[in-house]
Amino acid sequence: MKVCLVSRLEFKGRDIISIKDFTREEIDYVLKIAGAIEPVAKSGSDMLQRKTLATLFYEPSTRTRLSFEAAMHKLGGSTIGFAEAEIASVKKGENLADTVRVVESYADVIVLRHPLEGAARLAAEFAKVPIINGGSGAEEHPTQALLDLYTILKEKRRIDGLNIALIGDLRYGRTVHSLAYALSLYDVRLHIVSPESLRMRREVLDVIKEKIEVVQQTEIEEILPEMDILYVTRIQKERFPDLAEYAKVKGAYRIDLETLKNVKKDMIILHPLPRVEEIAAEVDETPHARYFQQVWNGIVMRMALLALVLGAIE
Repeated sequence: MKVCLVSRLEFKGRDIISIKDFTREEIDYVLKIAGAIEPVAKSGSDMLQRKTLATLFYEPSTRTRLSFEAAMHKLGGSTIGFAEAEIASVKKGENLADTVRVVESYADVIVLRHPLEGAARLAAEFAKVPIINGGSGAEEHPTQALLDLYTILKEKRRIDGLNIALIGDLRYGRTVHSLAYALSLYDVRLHIVSPESLRMRREVLDVIKEKIEVVQQTEIEEILPEMDILYVTRIQKERFPDLAEYAKVKGAYRIDLETLKNVKKDMIILHPLPRVEEIAAEVDETPHARYFQQVWNGIVMRMALLALVLGAIE
């Protein structure tokens, strides 16, 4: 098993499991590295030549998996892996610990997505190479939170002092859990808006409410004029143990042109994607939409993280 002792700003060999493992200083440093590496995302580099990334995706993914693979290729490295557990040895009964101990012989870093909470941390206990959490159940998605912060910083030139609303599925949405933890390290006012049955998980609320002002509510109309950022999420049908409960909250919030009548001119809308009906297609052409820019920023951020954990950037 691996015991990784790192100084505050040392990332080589480090696992990226939870945003809660980061200090604000470390996050600010990662954001700085992402900004510096963005030109390389356009030109390409051999920074990670002869390095291999393994993507172990036990759960369906398009954006996260392709984003990591694109990031690795842009840095001159190669990728291997699987996109669904049904075609892997897990179908034969191999457990996660054995899988990562085998795959570490083939790769220098592993990105893991798994439907069970705690899977990424378990994998990190057994692997000798860095493990990056690409999404663990309804728990966390730390690299998404980092690319969200990078998007906010690029668009707003700051994070401190902003009014931010997280809207939609706050119970099962792992992206909002990681983002809430990250934002609690900054001086922001956070509105968390959801149906009663999809309120933010208590363990997340307990942490963030000790650090920042958090306003919990079920309606968005009255807060829209003061918001700097709307972070919209879909209601995740696949996370519901009871489809009858899903039917009750499906379509609870929808952002369209009518919704945006009284918002700030420079307010931006973010979304981790995929979207379903929560943002109308007509919003895409407004100056508020930034969710497709997030996709590009995801490649940049993941390039920064791969370069850091593999020691290509000190």
